[in-house]
Amino acid sequence: MRVPLSWLREWVELPERADADHVHAALVKVGLEEEAIHGSSLTGPIVVGEVLEYVDEPQSNGKTIRWCQVRTGPSDSGEPEVRGIVCGAHNFHVGDKVVVALPGSVLPGPFPISARKTYGHVSDGMIASARELGLGDEHDGILRLVTLGLDPEVGTDAIALLGLDDVAVEVNVTPDRGYTLSIRGIAREYSHATGAAFRDPAKAREVGEADGFSVEVRDDAPIRGRRGCDVFVTRVVRGLDPTRPTPPWMIARLGLAGIRSISLPVDITNYVMLELGQPIHAYDLSRLSGGIVVRRAVAGETLTTLDDQSRTLDPEDLLITDESGPIGLAGVMGGASTEVSDATTDVLIESANFDPVSISRTARRHKLPSEASKRFARGVDPLVAAPAAQRVAELLVELAGGTIDTLGSEWIEAKRPESIALPEGYVDGLVGVDYSLDEVTDSLTAIGCQIRLEGEGWMVEPPSWRPDLIDAPSLAEEVARIVGYDRIPAVLPVAPPGRGLTRTQRVRRALGASLAAAGFSEVLNYPFSTSAQVALMDGDGAPTMRLANALDAEAAHLRRSLIPALVATAHRNRSRGLLDLALFEVGRVFRPEAGVAYGVDAVPFGSARPSDDVLADLNASIPPQPWRVAVLVTGDRRPRGIGQSAEPAGIADALGAAHLVASAAGVALEVRQGSHPTLHPGRTAELFVGEQSVGFAGELLPRIAVAHDLPRRVAVLELDLDALIALGEGELVAESLSAYPAATQDLSLVVPVEVPAGELRQAVVEGAGELLESATLVDDYRGEGVEAGTKSVTLALRFRAADRTLTQAEATEAKMAGLALAAERFGASLRA
Repeated sequence: MRVPLSWLREWVELPERADADHVHAALVKVGLEEEAIHGSSLTGPIVVGEVLEYVDEPQSNGKTIRWCQVRTGPSDSGEPEVRGIVCGAHNFHVGDKVVVALPGSVLPGPFPISARKTYGHVSDGMIASARELGLGDEHDGILRLVTLGLDPEVGTDAIALLGLDDVAVEVNVTPDRGYTLSIRGIAREYSHATGAAFRDPAKAREVGEADGFSVEVRDDAPIRGRRGCDVFVTRVVRGLDPTRPTPPWMIARLGLAGIRSISLPVDITNYVMLELGQPIHAYDLSRLSGGIVVRRAVAGETLTTLDDQSRTLDPEDLLITDESGPIGLAGVMGGASTEVSDATTDVLIESANFDPVSISRTARRHKLPSEASKRFARGVDPLVAAPAAQRVAELLVELAGGTIDTLGSEWIEAKRPESIALPEGYVDGLVGVDYSLDEVTDSLTAIGCQIRLEGEGWMVEPPSWRPDLIDAPSLAEEVARIVGYDRIPAVLPVAPPGRGLTRTQRVRRALGASLAAAGFSEVLNYPFSTSAQVALMDGDGAPTMRLANALDAEAAHLRRSLIPALVATAHRNRSRGLLDLALFEVGRVFRPEAGVAYGVDAVPFGSARPSDDVLADLNASIPPQPWRVAVLVTGDRRPRGIGQSAEPAGIADALGAAHLVASAAGVALEVRQGSHPTLHPGRTAELFVGEQSVGFAGELLPRIAVAHDLPRRVAVLELDLDALIALGEGELVAESLSAYPAATQDLSLVVPVEVPAGELRQAVVEGAGELLESATLVDDYRGEGVEAGTKSVTLALRFRAADRTLTQAEATEAKMAGLALAAERFGASLRA
């Protein structure tokens, strides 16, 4: 909300030298957020001038300019100061008073003015248009002050004359503070912050009586049991001239408030909306057919709104209609059929109050946000409708020459706000401050509440403009706000002893740190998936959770796997030139079971804690959400350098990441040959802890990688983190380093090609016993010197004892024991 200070000053006593910073500081004290300061970008000297004469001079480019002599004020000698100015407009006459920007001034743009030679003359300034002064978008030529009803002295400061010396403060309005979307609301808040006298603009004039115009409210489909309209006030003004110019002071204030000038009747309705917070609509009375009926739309009805868009209406839309049909979307936008035009002489003023939920849904449904719907969606004071209609009528009389008619109506069924019980001491206990009884009652009275004693506390009736005050906590918040947030002490809670991260939390952090230390970059993706992403890893028939009200209709499923989002992240990074990627993510996935119905019919409402049965039903209504860790590697693991070629990343990097994760979880990972419909059949591993499968690693099928604009080789990994943590060995304990040297030997075994290298390695490890410290696969050879149908697998073995230096004989004995078990299980033999 933008608030011009001159306008604010009309309704609350600002100090004489109060500036925008002062007002911002005061409003921040009562909980409003400071946004910006807005002002005119004009700087002087910009004065009133009088056209003495001009000569039309045709130019070679076909344009005719005017060489003008303009009097801009007395010179130092007392003689009239006349300046020669070149002007391209032709809508002014000799004797007209105009606005002249003298050399040294700056117009919006910024556009500095100086004396310069043009069209064969030295133009000593510029005669300005309304657009060039920031008074509107129209550019019909030079601004003639007579058209604004002004006849000032030559030399008068035009910036002050046109109200362009004002400044506006902007504050952020939260959804629960809709009353501050008005000068009235901001003035009241400034009064709360400073104690300055506040004069309510809604009570500044008497409201006239009107009758005889038919208004009927028929709401057969209320939302949440609430009727869509509870106030509808109309007034009639006859004989007005809508072509009269909007006065400069109103244009300037509207512009500072962020609303452009359109026409006098529209400007007046916008002005009153900003002043009182009540949206107003004006109809051309001659284009109405009979009275007005407020009702819900009928399926298939259409309406052409003021933006010339034909809209198909929804049965939930609340409409303003007459005998011809719909003439407006209630609280959102009027219809074109009854629009006020230059030919309008009689207008019907509508000032109504509509249900916030109904208006909000209609505005979103039709993608039609407006200043009116923004206010109705946050709640408008139902008691300000009649004063707002009266204010519009009076301004139409004053500025457009109309006459207020007795024809009109007042249909008011708004209910008084319900009283709220506020026990004595409740505010102190909730806020943590010892407030006196006077501070509590004075604060609530200041914001407009009516208070009466009842038992050991008060019954508090909120004001009509505060629909957000619905319970005792909201009243306590108001007391804290008005008395001052500086009274609330800053007390840090004391952490209870003996607490810390759980083992699950520690493991999740440890594995993230391990992957990051190994060069992987952590990403955080949204949990929403498209149907194509779901099918990427699980197939089209996998059960998924579909969102009822998705943020993006294309991504309406909850993810079953972390990998599709990593693929999308890799695609996005490669499109920005980042080619070598090592990504990981730790997060939840959603794995609904086939045939199980999830969700609840109704979510508990209110602030009370749900019962154990309700909580059990809620927990049963959601699918399993296990934790997963996923990795994606693509590009080069080692870039090309001097004397070395690039080394592409592949499944080995994914398996390395898997062992890092397993180590952080305290488990030993076993790698076995696996298969997956999305992964390369020869480069897919299934990962086990003992006999339990905990995930997979592999490389995407090349056609899938290329379809996502990725290199043909993309390695991925996904592990069930919950299973890893459950299978872990409790706390991780670092092993002591042995002071004795190691003995190393290689073992080359010939086995059938179908024997998995991982299972062969495991047999050697088991057979070699506790002296074997590590066994690393270093070669898998198939070719000349090895019998067809077999392969040679070489393992690098390292032996070490904790209490002595091993001999080569002891190491050889352990190695042969490993060979013996491998021969027993797989028929392995030593390679000759």
